[in-house]
Amino acid sequence: MGKKSFKTILASTAVVLALSGAGSVAAAPVNVMQTPKVAELVGDFDFSSSAKTKVIVELTEPSIVEAKHKGQKQTKQNLSKARNQVKSDVSKVVKNAKVNREYDYVFSGFSVELPEDGVPALLSVPGVKAVYPDVTYTTTNVGEGEEISAEDFSPEMMDSAPFIGSNKAWESGYTGEGVTVAVIDTGTDYTHPDLAHAFGDYKGYDFVDNDKDPQETPEGDPRGESTQHGTHVAGTVAANGQIKGVAPEAELLAYRVLGPGGSGTTENVIAGIEKAVEDGADVMNLSLGNSLNDPDYATSIALDWAMSEGVVAVTSNGNSGPENWTVGSPGTSRDAISVGATQLPYNVYDSTISTSEGVNYPSAKVMGYPSDEELLALSGKEYEFVDVGLGAPEDFEGKDLEGKIALISRGGFAFVDKATNAKNAGAVGAIIYNNVAGEHADVPGMAVPTIKTTLEDGQKLLGEINSGINTVSFNIQFNSEVGETVADFSSRGPVTSTWMIKPDVSAPGVNITSTVPTHDAANPHGYAAMQGTSMASPHVAGAAALVLQANPEWSVEDVKAALMNTAEEVIDPGTGQAYPHNTQGAGSIRVVDAIKTDTLATPGSHSFGVFDKNKGKQVEKQQFTIKNLSSERKTYSFKVDMGENSKAVKVSTSNNLKVNAGKSQNVNLNVQVDASKLEPGYYEGTITISDGTETMDVPTILFVQEPDYPRAEYVGIAQQADGKFEIQGLFPGGAESVELFVYLSNKDGQPVAYLGDIATYENVPAGYSSFVWDGTVAVGYNGIPNGYKLPAGNYYNVYAYATYKGQTDLAGVNFLLK
Repeated sequence: MGKKSFKTILASTAVVLALSGAGSVAAAPVNVMQTPKVAELVGDFDFSSSAKTKVIVELTEPSIVEAKHKGQKQTKQNLSKARNQVKSDVSKVVKNAKVNREYDYVFSGFSVELPEDGVPALLSVPGVKAVYPDVTYTTTNVGEGEEISAEDFSPEMMDSAPFIGSNKAWESGYTGEGVTVAVIDTGTDYTHPDLAHAFGDYKGYDFVDNDKDPQETPEGDPRGESTQHGTHVAGTVAANGQIKGVAPEAELLAYRVLGPGGSGTTENVIAGIEKAVEDGADVMNLSLGNSLNDPDYATSIALDWAMSEGVVAVTSNGNSGPENWTVGSPGTSRDAISVGATQLPYNVYDSTISTSEGVNYPSAKVMGYPSDEELLALSGKEYEFVDVGLGAPEDFEGKDLEGKIALISRGGFAFVDKATNAKNAGAVGAIIYNNVAGEHADVPGMAVPTIKTTLEDGQKLLGEINSGINTVSFNIQFNSEVGETVADFSSRGPVTSTWMIKPDVSAPGVNITSTVPTHDAANPHGYAAMQGTSMASPHVAGAAALVLQANPEWSVEDVKAALMNTAEEVIDPGTGQAYPHNTQGAGSIRVVDAIKTDTLATPGSHSFGVFDKNKGKQVEKQQFTIKNLSSERKTYSFKVDMGENSKAVKVSTSNNLKVNAGKSQNVNLNVQVDASKLEPGYYEGTITISDGTETMDVPTILFVQEPDYPRAEYVGIAQQADGKFEIQGLFPGGAESVELFVYLSNKDGQPVAYLGDIATYENVPAGYSSFVWDGTVAVGYNGIPNGYKLPAGNYYNVYAYATYKGQTDLAGVNFLLK
């Protein structure tokens, strides 16, 4: 949507404020210094600000693992000496610089807190290779989850582990025994009876409190909310009690890198990765992330070297779907296994609703439900329904919802939280209506049976309540069964700059039951159903443990390839066709097939990159490796299908390739693109490999002309000590122009009134850019005077509207002006 139309829509609801006061126009951005004589700067900073910031410094001196794999000699003593020299030099050129964490095993460097205007001085210090921002990471689950009593489930309730074939692997003797999985997360309740078996005397490490007790954040911590996430992840991997995880006899190590509220930063995540490798983990799981589609963070470097050292790194892909380019770090890592979320097969129901006055609502559809039984229990009955606005906890205050239906508007926060709030208030169901034209997504696993309607029907329901009509009846009938599907929330690829397919694979991540702490001393050990790519990732980590137990001689590349090569294609029920590669990766994992495969194709997917030749044909070359794990010589054939674009995109490979038992051979790929026959855009295909008996598919993608990645990837804002603001944006390809503008908003981030423009900048460089803003509106709108200074105490939204090569995109951030 263009900015003008976006403003117009919101301005129609604008309130004219009685405003006074004036201020200066926002300052211009400060560009990153670009010279080959200084270190690389990943991210742009406000060099005019003296506010404190944290950065990650990478040294030119290689880490222990990097040196090892490059055939160089490196010791901790030598690296410590080099690092101390750099630290000493930093202290001479930057006043008040404070080093927090030091790294030497899979990443060479340290984290440091310093005034932001001191960052340029870092770049010229001898021995500094690169400087990265210390970004925030959060857990990648959707909503808070619903606690489940022990009486309400059995080990079989965790359907997801049997669905991917874990129980068949157990029957074959593969339970994860002897394999250690590191859970890098919010900590883990290692006292939980379903998890205690997996922990030895050494539990891991807490990088939040800097001790050897990686427990979850308890209730009452003055720094923020209690956590459950890491325990849920750990249970999915290795629970063995009331429920069974994917690898129930695996050993666990916990690393608490996310603190109160489930939030942390790069400096602790790298420390957790490094410690897990040093402690001898075989697999690590990172169900955490941020929204930045950027493959070149320090975290990615650490993960890539962890993989090189033989640790299978598994990470969630993010919960910002269903659009392309929504994958976030560390799911953008080149080597780690990134995981998308699927929903297990489920039943589809038709629904109609009507009120006591006989008014029908044709847009009504089932949105989500906790169980078939609870959904069907609504059918044929009449209920009172109550308007609760957005469905926040305070919206239920003073209203009787016991045994009733909550009428809720979309907006402000997650659908699952709205349903959970309705259940907590005593409601037996919910109707959620859209806040814009059209239909909103289905969300399985809702805490109460939930029906969705359009905005139009929602307004009709509100009108009936206002006229005194307050009862609604339901008619719900079984329609059909749907197979495994990709969750709408699951982030999609590809990755900017590397153009890689992400996720690599998918796994169940909707309504997953696992272990949690209750933070209740009388009943401390509980269970809860959660959803998100956070829940999908540990399925793959557990599967990797099973694969490693069965094939201890396999490399990390072999494990990743086995899971990708044998994944099952997921079909979109809406189209009857397979989901795109950047939605499901290679498909949904199947553990037994991965364990038993006797052919591996590495890597398990290919991106041929960008073909930007305007006329004629462009040819690129790649290769992959075929490994024959069987005891017999095999002959392989290859077929490349680019669908309807096969005439314009021609991929040639070796054919009838003979590979001896236990040997490997490279397969060359020549890709020829005829630009005259293709429109600019994204194209995918599949390489099918056959040994005459079995086949496997390898996903491929390529781009013609400039890819359609978002021109504005991210916007953040920080208020500085002097009252000014730093607005930071990520513009992956740069921008011909970036316009910043501001809205008055509510605390849920919904724009209320367009206030005006902040500034416009031309020729913004690729990557991160920072802009200094004094909190004034340069060009006001609808009665707002030019130069108006925003009053404190209100919530606002700042948006960046970026244009590059004919494409324009919008990104924004909500903040409270203090």
